[in-house]
Amino acid sequence: MGRLWTLLTHSHTLAGPVMMLLYPLYASVMAIESPSKVDDEQWLAYWILYSFLTLMEMLLQPLLEWIPIWYTLKLVLVSWLVLPQFRGAAFIYERFVREKVIKKYGTLRDDRTTNGKGKSPPIKEKKFVQFILPKKVSSSILLFSCLSFFFECVVCTRPFG
Repeated sequence: MGRLWTLLTHSHTLAGPVMMLLYPLYASVMAIESPSKVDDEQWLAYWILYSFLTLMEMLLQPLLEWIPIWYTLKLVLVSWLVLPQFRGAAFIYERFVREKVIKKYGTLRDDRTTNGKGKSPPIKEKKFVQFILPKKVSSSILLFSCLSFFFECVVCTRPFG
C-alpha cells in the first residue's frame, strides 16, 4: 500500500505541470498550424485565463495556504479549461470576458478579421513553427522537445540545498 500511495502522490504532483503547461503548450502550437480559427480561440482564451489564475494565486497565496485541497481544485478547474471535450476556456471567455471587453472597447472581432477595407488580411507564407523547426517534424518530436524544455526549466530553477 505504501508504494501505491507514493506512486499516486507523485502522479498527482506531475499531473499539474502536464495538464497546466505541457499539453496546452503542445495544443497551442498545433492550433497555430491548423487552418481552423476555433482552436486558436480556445488556446488564446486558455492562456488568458491561466495567466489570470496564476496572478490571483500569487496575490492570494497566504489565504490559499489554509485550503488543503487548493491544488486539487486548481487541477480540476484547469482540466476543465484544457480538455477539448469541455472547451471550458472558450466558454468562460465567450460568456464573461468577451462581454467586459466589448463593453469597454467596443467590438473587436470585425477589426481582427478585416483590414478596414472589407477584405481579410493576407495569410502569411511562413508560420511560426516552420520558422523554428525543420519542415517535416512529427508531433511526437514536438512533444518530446516540449518535455525536454520543461525538464530543463525545472532542473535549472530548482533551489540548491
